[in-house]
Amino acid sequence: MTLKKLTQAILATSLLATSVCTAADRPNVLFIAVDDLNDWIGCMGGNEQSITPNFDRLAASGMLFTNAHCVAPACNPSRTAVMTGRSTHKTGVYDNGQNMRDVLPDEQILPEYFAKHGYWSGGSGKMLHYFTDARSWDEYFPEKSKEMPIPDTYYPSKRPVSLERAGPWQYVETDWGPMPVEGKEFGGDYTVSEWVGNQLSKQHDKPFFLACGIYRPHEPWFVPQKYFDKFPLEDIKLPPAYKEADLDDLPEAGKITGRNRYFAHIQKQDQWKQGVQGYLASINYADTMLGRVLDALENGPNKDNTIVVLWSDHGWHLGSKEHWQKYTAWRACTRIPLMIKVPEHCSPALPQGIKPGSISDQPVSLISLFPTLTELCGLPAKPLVDGKSIAPMLKDPSQEVDPVAITYLHRVGSIGISGKDWRYIRYQDDSEELYDISKDPYEWDNLASNPDFTVKLEEFRKHIPKHFAPKPKVKVVDLPALKWHPYKQGSKTPASKVDGGNMRLAFVNRLKQPVKIHRVSKDGTLVEKAKLKSGKVIELKSAPGTSWAITTTKGNKLGHFVHGDRDAKAVIRKSTEE
Repeated sequence: MTLKKLTQAILATSLLATSVCTAADRPNVLFIAVDDLNDWIGCMGGNEQSITPNFDRLAASGMLFTNAHCVAPACNPSRTAVMTGRSTHKTGVYDNGQNMRDVLPDEQILPEYFAKHGYWSGGSGKMLHYFTDARSWDEYFPEKSKEMPIPDTYYPSKRPVSLERAGPWQYVETDWGPMPVEGKEFGGDYTVSEWVGNQLSKQHDKPFFLACGIYRPHEPWFVPQKYFDKFPLEDIKLPPAYKEADLDDLPEAGKITGRNRYFAHIQKQDQWKQGVQGYLASINYADTMLGRVLDALENGPNKDNTIVVLWSDHGWHLGSKEHWQKYTAWRACTRIPLMIKVPEHCSPALPQGIKPGSISDQPVSLISLFPTLTELCGLPAKPLVDGKSIAPMLKDPSQEVDPVAITYLHRVGSIGISGKDWRYIRYQDDSEELYDISKDPYEWDNLASNPDFTVKLEEFRKHIPKHFAPKPKVKVVDLPALKWHPYKQGSKTPASKVDGGNMRLAFVNRLKQPVKIHRVSKDGTLVEKAKLKSGKVIELKSAPGTSWAITTTKGNKLGHFVHGDRDAKAVIRKSTEE
């Protein structure tokens, strides 16, 4: 063998050794997801009133990404993208109503992939959208077979607590207020942090992939009283991103996306400051739970060989763009906290670790987490992922891995694109928005129609994917079920109080007899819409607040349903059947 070939062989062996290592040499991973958290934490400066010492100390111990963005501004598609490494526009998982396993039955998610390569995988709390995916974990709390990842949480018996419901269109969890219990009695994130902390406090036979899902500040903003006490209502300041007439320079699609009924209702009820207070209190509660987890890590045997990653699935509007909630392509919704800590001599791909206090303002997408973690842990790269590893940025924060991060909305073809100093939005109808973030961080001045920025628009248009996977129709079995109200002697079927546009409603007849389906008019009259045989399914147009009466073919009343705020199924069954 020539000297040149020998040198090449030695180099190739060396590279292999640093990229794929034995299980004994691999670092642990603590993978923390926080639900619905925007940039209202101290180290990101989104709200000066926020109190987040533990988010801040984690950021200071590693690298903070100040320009990180979600793959989709909704829980299900965002978490699906992170956990699979597959992009929304490739998988077709665009919104919360879809079932990930219906669309991606064979896709390996992070814990399963790590387990296949010698790791113990465990977790607690919400990592996927209200299911655990039992097959992917060695152990979970609550018990993985239950397929409900969130432990029991204290909720008040009388609701709403603060925000009166405006109608059937309103999400029932949009509410806030202090709770009279705490600790184990409150449950929820407290018991998640306790279980995860116990795992961090002990030695493991294998390297571990340990997931921690912190649910707050997801609605409802119910947390113990002491967290509200830190934010007196008289001191609450309204969000700085709000501006009157902010929608005037937007295309029609942007105005429809922005102006929603929640914010108008909250203003009408004079609950804006109370809502801000509830969000701040919930963030502080989440921060405290994070602190319990970080303390367990730092005081346990795994401190020096555990990589820590913290991310949020998407941001949240509290009035900016006249919007409350998520589901938009604006920065308030796409920009999220992302922090990564790699101790020295921990990762085979980054033996020097991450310099504490590092900050990167380069655009980063959460789609990069899967390939980044496999590289940092010395695992073989997953054959099919859509993101690029950001490991080079962990060595040099100024390094650019990708010039943009793309966020996909639930309407197929609508996207937001985040660059270093600019942001671009393209809606399904091809209308556009363009913002200079360096001068306009709240996106008040849409420059898309200004001819001076034609070149900048063209730069962003080049990043629009040429193809978008279609959105598969949600199976009837996966639709949420409306409450069945069996008929009781003398009871009345409520009249319809329609308040919203058309939605999907699937009727499922589990009775051993055919039935008639009647739409109840606003004056209480029953209008027959369909006959449904035993064991059959039929879909009818419905809307929030619509009442549906079910009778026998002879007209005897059996029960009724009232349609709520989303597509649903109405299962007709015996009154004693669960």
